[in-house]
Amino acid sequence: MSKRKQFLESVHHEHVQDFLNFIRLHKDGADPFDLAEVLPELQRSQRQELWERQLKLLQHSLTAHPPERWITGAEEDAGDMEVEISEEQIQTMAVIEGVTIVSTVSVDILQENDNYTSLLECAQTLNCIESALPLSHTPLQQAIHWLFECWWRRDLKGKEDLGWTAFLVCLENTVTLEKPVSELRRLCTLREVLLSVDFASERGQQVIDPLLQCFFRPSHIKQEEGKRFLAFLFSWNDNFIRMIHETIKNQLQFFPKTLSVHVAEIYFRAWRKASGSFLEEIESTCIQDLMQHAMLLHRNSPVHSKVRQILTYFHKQKFREGVDEMLHRLYKPILWKALKATNAEVRASATLLFTEAFPIHDPSMSSEMVDQAVQKQLDLLFALLDDPQPLVRSSAVLGVCSVLARCWEVIPSTVITDLLEKLILQLANDTSSPDVRCSVFMCMSIILDNSLSHPLMEKLLPALKSSLHDSSEKVRVAFVGMLLKIKAVRAAKFWKVCSLEHLLARLEIDSPPVSKRIVNLLFNSFFPVNQPETVWCERCVTLIQTNPGAARKFYQHAYLYTAPANIVKLMLVIRKCLNVCIQNAGDDELASSNKENSTMLEDVLSVQDTASMASLLEILVILWKSVQKSLMANQEAFKYTTSKFASVLPQYLKIFQEERCKAPLILLASLLPASSVPALRSKVMSHLRSLKAGTAVTAYSQSVECLCSWGQISHIVELIENWLVEAIPQGDEDTSGKVHFDGLEESKPDLGLEYLDYVLLHPKTRDCLFTLPLDQIRPLHKALDKWKSLLFSSLSGAEVSVAVIETALRAFIFHGRLCIHLQHKYPEEREFLKSLEHSVSWVEERVLPFLASSSSEQQLSLSRKTVESCLTVCKDVLRVSVGDGDFRDHLLQHVASVLQTEKGYMCIPPVLALLTEVAQGCLSHKPEEDQEDQLSLTIRILTNIFQKVVEIIAHRLRKDKEEGQELCCSSEEALYDFLLVTKFTTERSEFITGVFSSLCAAVIIDISRTLQKISHVEEVLTPESVNDLPPLSNTILKVILRSPAVTRFFLSEMSSSIESEAIDSITQWAAVTHILTIIKQSDAFIVELKEIALSVRRQIQNYYNITAENSDNIQRTLYESTVRMLNDILNQCQQPNI
Repeated sequence: MSKRKQFLESVHHEHVQDFLNFIRLHKDGADPFDLAEVLPELQRSQRQELWERQLKLLQHSLTAHPPERWITGAEEDAGDMEVEISEEQIQTMAVIEGVTIVSTVSVDILQENDNYTSLLECAQTLNCIESALPLSHTPLQQAIHWLFECWWRRDLKGKEDLGWTAFLVCLENTVTLEKPVSELRRLCTLREVLLSVDFASERGQQVIDPLLQCFFRPSHIKQEEGKRFLAFLFSWNDNFIRMIHETIKNQLQFFPKTLSVHVAEIYFRAWRKASGSFLEEIESTCIQDLMQHAMLLHRNSPVHSKVRQILTYFHKQKFREGVDEMLHRLYKPILWKALKATNAEVRASATLLFTEAFPIHDPSMSSEMVDQAVQKQLDLLFALLDDPQPLVRSSAVLGVCSVLARCWEVIPSTVITDLLEKLILQLANDTSSPDVRCSVFMCMSIILDNSLSHPLMEKLLPALKSSLHDSSEKVRVAFVGMLLKIKAVRAAKFWKVCSLEHLLARLEIDSPPVSKRIVNLLFNSFFPVNQPETVWCERCVTLIQTNPGAARKFYQHAYLYTAPANIVKLMLVIRKCLNVCIQNAGDDELASSNKENSTMLEDVLSVQDTASMASLLEILVILWKSVQKSLMANQEAFKYTTSKFASVLPQYLKIFQEERCKAPLILLASLLPASSVPALRSKVMSHLRSLKAGTAVTAYSQSVECLCSWGQISHIVELIENWLVEAIPQGDEDTSGKVHFDGLEESKPDLGLEYLDYVLLHPKTRDCLFTLPLDQIRPLHKALDKWKSLLFSSLSGAEVSVAVIETALRAFIFHGRLCIHLQHKYPEEREFLKSLEHSVSWVEERVLPFLASSSSEQQLSLSRKTVESCLTVCKDVLRVSVGDGDFRDHLLQHVASVLQTEKGYMCIPPVLALLTEVAQGCLSHKPEEDQEDQLSLTIRILTNIFQKVVEIIAHRLRKDKEEGQELCCSSEEALYDFLLVTKFTTERSEFITGVFSSLCAAVIIDISRTLQKISHVEEVLTPESVNDLPPLSNTILKVILRSPAVTRFFLSEMSSSIESEAIDSITQWAAVTHILTIIKQSDAFIVELKEIALSVRRQIQNYYNITAENSDNIQRTLYESTVRMLNDILNQCQQPNI
């Protein structure tokens, strides 16, 4: 019996094992039995018999072991119990698999006249049970789905239901899988299934959400199959098109810009393939809606740029059939109106769309009508360039340049010339807007990309040369960018547009964004890497002699445009050049030690040319610093370079004795290892010792940095400490009379403090200092601390010169600064915080008693400077978050002590600065649970001290108005900084209440006292500005009104004061109204002002009986004035904002 006959007979429930054996042989690639070969050889009747027999086999298996008895994945995974799967279920699954395989092969070999009713019933049966298959049989489920997909592709009877199942499965997989590429391909082949389903049916509604989710997935939007499928979805239903468009609009803000182009392609494909009502819906609902959004959306909207990208894609397809007509039809009702809109931003957005789509016309029109339409649009371009708003003009510049670049060949030459002249001669010099000028130069690059523009541009561009010196940096950046473009496309000689002299002058003085671009522009001219190295040096010397400052800037940025190896080569060739100059000067020693006999630049340079020699040395240092990291990474190159320069540096120091040459030589030495210049170390220290106090920073800065780079900072610290110790007065603090000094002539404490200031001020030297062990820094710390005794001696009446007192005060300040850095470096201990606390206590005990009127002018001045210095240092401690809670509380006690002294008011500005840091530290960090009570107490103390400050200022104004006004002026900035701390807290916090209740009470009392002094009704006036108020109120309100947030806090506290009935006289109500009148000048507080004004009007009705008094009664006049001001405020609040 043949294999075909055996297989046919095995398809029976009595021979099921034989059937399953045949299926195993088919799946075994090594066995020759293959259903794909066997089934085509069967006769038509045999095939029909096979399908009938396999249907009966399938039905028998399902009847014997129905799906209700199957153990699914849920039972298999339930609890810890092991569920045994029966042999019946295993056999049933095998039969289903066999039937699926036979059916799939049968679908492929179906012939035209085959009766496949039984095969269809098999497929339908599988469709009914596929969802009930156990999870462990996922491959079988996939095989069934493939059968349905094949059924759909063959366009067989019953394909709708089977294809729908396959479509749903593919759709679900594409949405859930991370890499759905293969599923996307299958889904794309099944997309026609969707057309067989009515949108309003249950199936249609079931699939809407999964289909819309496809538009969320970048994988769908980017893949070719995904684009094809998503574009197809636009052809399902009109309502679904609207849903798709809304979904995309909602998702655009989350899409990256790169994805917007793919979204645009989907829209375009959908439009190209659509027809009838679908085409109308896509054009009106999608494309035209995008056009309107591109015009009306704010430019800072996250969606605006992506909508523009989508439309840009359409504009770029103008060469395709139908696109021009569509753009003309859809833009016609909206674009021309938008170009004339009153809103400048709408006009600007419309301008970009108009110029991008230019020319907008219908190709079906006659050529004459097209020409007329294009001419109108060209006239519109000129009008847009003259728009009164800079934003529109800038957009028009961009648009015009893009139009000229694209349409140069078709636009009349006269129009091109007129447009370019308008850009270059008018808008490039638009004094009203740097943005417009900037856009001209940025957009010229677009025109220059069209080579046809080069002859005309070469004639017109020289008119722009003065723009290199534009007052706006971004305009200068854009101008140099244009020169770079001219050079790149070879449109003209850039030096004919702007001369080399002007470029170098701007390079010397301009900021890095401009100077870096100029270096890029000139790089090949002065650093021609393709020519010999001697040419590099010649160009370097030429640049130095042309403009030394520009030369330094050029080589400062040269490393950006060439390899580090070229920079090192230039350094070495400059070294050769210097050596030749020295040899020519007759230095035989150097001539014998350097055998590099070169004669380059002999006629140009000489050792006597100090300026050129110094410039070459400076450029050496600049070049070395620019590639220092790269050199350090290549130790072989570093050793070679350092050895070359170390061998000649001593001789350079001997030959070049001028001060300008010494500075770069010292810096050059600092770049070399200390071991390569042993003799120079002692010379540098000797130089530092030999300088005098008051020497310019430039005289010692290089030496200090040199020693730091060599790791010799300890020598500087030791020198400073020795000078300070030698100059400290002998005897203890209680000594009165003349102070004696030991060795004062040899010591230079002022110079030592200048060195210390430089070290602490610069990050590199400061970091170097704090790499020293603490034991090497402590002596300096103690030496600075001892100078406090000299301050006390001076306060006690000892005869000390003013210069020495200044030195002592500086030492006191540097002691605090050093404590801050050391505490930051060693935060584990409180050693240096305790030292600061000791200094604060010393100020309280020894200095504050002299802050009194009984002290002499010298004592008062010194005590004030000492207290202010102490407060400033303590403020810095808190600012860098070095102080802890105990230190903060100690400072508040100190501040209270300062304010209690007779002349403590003189220190109010630094007191406020310190309170600002305390408040910020308390409010900007969330406290631990166990610290909340302590923090609350600190805030109460803080607000009490602030109230005391306000009271002291008010008291000072009453006692001495002139001095009080000076105090108000000096405290204004500090008070503003203090009030800004309110941004760290909530609206009704304890801190807010305490601070603003003090300010509110102070202002009301201050104004009411002024009103009480009025003796004639003519003196009752309405304040027009804050300057019409008394000094204290003037200062407080001026500070408050600088910040809208602070003003709202103040108004909130004033409202609380009114409701609390704390105001009890007509003068105080008048004072409140004065305040509101000043604040109403800003339109930002209408709601708050209206609420307070209504409350005040209700309250002053209690004083209506005053109107019965005589007209010359002050109280009556105040009442009437208050009512008038309130009415003015309420009238302004009721006016609508226009």
